[in-house]
Amino acid sequence: MTTPRPLRQLFFAEPAQRTSLARERFFEEGQRPSGLVDEAVFQSWLRCCSAHRHPGEAVSFEPVSRSRVHSSLGRNRDLLQASHPELGHMEAALGGTDCRVLLTDDQGVIIHATPSGGRRTQPLLDVASRVGVNIAEGHVGTNAPGIVARTGQACTVSGAEHFFDCLQAMHCAAAPIRDIHGRLAGVLDISVESQAFPFDAAAVVASYATTIENRLLLLQSAEHLVLCFQASPSLLGTPLEALAGIDRSGQLVWLNAAARRLTGCDDPTGSGAVSVFGATAEQLMALSRNASARIWRLPNGLGIWIRGRAPLGNGVDFRHAVALPLAPAPSGDQRTEPATPRATQPATLLDHSQRLIETTLAEHDGNIARAARALGVSRGMLYRRLRRDPQHGTPAAPR
Repeated sequence: MTTPRPLRQLFFAEPAQRTSLARERFFEEGQRPSGLVDEAVFQSWLRCCSAHRHPGEAVSFEPVSRSRVHSSLGRNRDLLQASHPELGHMEAALGGTDCRVLLTDDQGVIIHATPSGGRRTQPLLDVASRVGVNIAEGHVGTNAPGIVARTGQACTVSGAEHFFDCLQAMHCAAAPIRDIHGRLAGVLDISVESQAFPFDAAAVVASYATTIENRLLLLQSAEHLVLCFQASPSLLGTPLEALAGIDRSGQLVWLNAAARRLTGCDDPTGSGAVSVFGATAEQLMALSRNASARIWRLPNGLGIWIRGRAPLGNGVDFRHAVALPLAPAPSGDQRTEPATPRATQPATLLDHSQRLIETTLAEHDGNIARAARALGVSRGMLYRRLRRDPQHGTPAAPR
């Protein structure tokens, strides 16, 4: 009488055990490992198999050509500028760990990498984390930044979830960064070798990716009226801040994820400022006259705290922005609408943008570099605006 095969344990305490069973079921038995690995990981395994790749293959991390490196860095100048301060903060925060920070373009080519020099040797990361190396899924198989570049969705890949056996010492968590057109601009990643993350890497990378995305949206919106808002004023200026860009015709150009949730507008295409914010672009422009946030009632009934940033680019004309009495703070079930604009001396767009520049400069003690970062524009653009203003005089050299 043959001994019956023992029942396979259905539940495991350790993620590594679940991943091992998933690999056994998929690669050895041809079964779908439902519930054992994330669906994004499984779909990546399928794509690798469809490309006739084998888990036992060796993986090369040779960088792409020098010309492609230069092309990628040039093409991603805005992304690199927007991410520069946050990458420094991120690397400082992770300085007590062995984690590396990687930033790739939308094709999976690394455009920034934390230098080696952690507490432990990490041979794979030392080779992989170099500017110009292509870590797209099609080159190195299943990995978090490669999946994000392919799907546009945040992802974490740990240990044996990597398709290739030689990469199973790696752990990575990545999140997308989008531009004002809603397209994937880049991928932010945290990676570590031969150990699990000692913290919630997915939460950390998501927070920094959101901050970089917000900076990129502001950087690309020099010619848009930008609205910054949230249900709580304490969330303004944080990664949870909602942002919206409005063009000179009063049409919404973009909304970040937080703004979509608050306004209920999933697609800004074809949406006007009136339908989403209950006011015209000229009326909303009045918000940029004061750096302080004010309470505002959205057409959907939600009360938000909002402030505006006037366009800083050339060739934009919102006609004449007028002072708009803002809605009072919401109380109970009371629903208020923005008041009718009162007749005042019209203020030009130049007045609004210049006042905002001067206020921001004053808040940063005349430091142009810090003021430019606060406004979300380049230092050169801000310096040129100051030089064009005949009443401001010629500013000192940027600090």
